Amino acid sequence: MFAAERRQLILEMVRANGAVSLRELARVVQTSEVTVRRDVRALEAEGLLDRRHGGAVLPGGFTRESGFPQKSHLATAEKTAIADLAAGLVEEGEAIVVGAGTTTQELARRLARVPGLTVVTNSLLVAQALAHANRVEVVMTGGTLRGSNYALVGSGAEQSLQGLRVSRAFLSGSGLTAERGLSTSNMLSASVDRALVQAAAEVVVLADHTKLGTDTMFQTVPTDLITRLVTDEPPPHDDRAVTELQALADQGVQIAVAGSSASGGAGGDPVPAGRQPRRDVPLPGPRRGQVVPGAGPQLRSATVLGEQPQGERARVADLRRR
Repeated sequence: MFAAERRQLILEMVRANGAVSLRELARVVQTSEVTVRRDVRALEAEGLLDRRHGGAVLPGGFTRESGFPQKSHLATAEKTAIADLAAGLVEEGEAIVVGAGTTTQELARRLARVPGLTVVTNSLLVAQALAHANRVEVVMTGGTLRGSNYALVGSGAEQSLQGLRVSRAFLSGSGLTAERGLSTSNMLSASVDRALVQAAAEVVVLADHTKLGTDTMFQTVPTDLITRLVTDEPPPHDDRAVTELQALADQGVQIAVAGSSASGGAGGDPVPAGRQPRRDVPLPGPRRGQVVPGAGPQLRSATVLGEQPQGERARVADLRRR
């Protein structure tokens, strides 16, 4: 395929989906990610699209937000792996909050197997995924329906969260940086997400590699309030995503990276919670007085997500050494 043909196809894919990862673009045009990255850079110079870490989006800067149909087709394999790994954090009988998003929707599908669980959410998609789950209680906020992401927002949603206290909040967003934390393009969504954070003892962010290093208009969770990040492994040449991960780890965020095998295979059943392959980015030290058992004087590892089966050990990898 000639360069002009490739770039036209890339542009058509981005226009159709709103945002597309470099991996997906390379697969469709049948070339390397290095070549696709060069094509995306050329299209950006013409003002036809915007580059993001690990992908490309329609022009729009800080304020543009893709709708649900576009987001649901972006980084689907990565979101599945992230959801599989994050489900290992949830224990029987817990009370949690789950925010809106396509990644949190994938998580909700796996939480349907956790007995005695109470899930508070402002997402119709999360509630739908759990609607027929046995022994899972779903509590929905009030508010006004925002059709682009099927979420309840506004003062009604925020007021319904007042006085609530749960163990963990699972949130997604439009971008994540070490400098500003999690952010989104919509003011109403950001305000509800902040209310969800206030209700939780811990905050777990679910973000695939395409969101790492991306900064959008409204901050939802500052970095110092993020307890854990569950993400996928960045592509080999995405140095900026790796750098962003290390910067987050340097600020005390516990990071779990889902490997490609964590999804359980295309079309297959998800890997059971607590049995997923895992890589942890080592932390430079505990945060907010937290002590990590067994840590050496120079290096402390992230908290283990879920109980590993006997004989299986999680691999610890510093992504900067790759």
